Amino acid sequence: MTYDTLLTRAARRLQAADSASPRLDAEVLMMHAASVTRAWLYTWGDRELAGVPRARFEALVAARALGHPVAYLIGEREFWGLRLRVDEATLIPRPDTECLVETLLAKMPHGPGRALDLGTGTGAIALALASERPAWHVTGVDREVAAVAVAKDNAQRLEIANTTFLVSDWFAALGDATFDVIAANPPYIAEGDPHLAQGDVRFEPRSALVASDAGLADLRYLAMTARGHLVAGGWLALEHGWEQASRVREVLAQAGYEDVFSATDLGARERLTLGRAPVMQGQH
Repeated sequence: MTYDTLLTRAARRLQAADSASPRLDAEVLMMHAASVTRAWLYTWGDRELAGVPRARFEALVAARALGHPVAYLIGEREFWGLRLRVDEATLIPRPDTECLVETLLAKMPHGPGRALDLGTGTGAIALALASERPAWHVTGVDREVAAVAVAKDNAQRLEIANTTFLVSDWFAALGDATFDVIAANPPYIAEGDPHLAQGDVRFEPRSALVASDAGLADLRYLAMTARGHLVAGGWLALEHGWEQASRVREVLAQAGYEDVFSATDLGARERLTLGRAPVMQGQH
């Protein structure tokens, strides 16, 4: 059976399984299973595919039809132009989180600085920031040992040396270290939210998704605790649900942050909120 025929059949199967992008999913799985490029598929799709690569492709399609995320099936996801290894110990980096990186970079001068990524997972945010600001040192922390191992591996493969990844429950392992920028994409989904039973989220680590207090518990904790780890004038950036923006702005204002504002994701929804640690009189 040819590549084209197998792809068409797989796309139909994935469409019937409610994939949002059945043809794209099929092509990505085929490229992975047969070790070919998309250009190769478009040029030589009339060639036969058999043996182990075909069996591998059909197994991947079957798993995708059951809902397993493509990123977990092929073991990688692109973020900010970086090819990141992912596995079931980490959240899958989303394109919308690139908006957090872009917004933070506007606050990060090209001279030396220190940034912290809380709950780093694959290291996506930390590595994106470090790749754009080589004079900075970026630390990423995660309480899951397996996630930190993935982040370290990504840094090594991508040869991004201005990073450190540590096992830490939020700030626990950081002592009195301070940073110019702190970023976090913490758990912010409320317990019982119907989205937890939909799409890729069904297969991602629940501890990285769900927070108490209608999803606000970790956001509140980070807003309060980050103040002690920010230099005067340093920025805290929090990703959150699109319906939480006004509440998160209130939390940051109550915690004493200044210049609080929310920014939008790729769908023009307020999905991240920033605040600046105050500069006391006499500080610069």
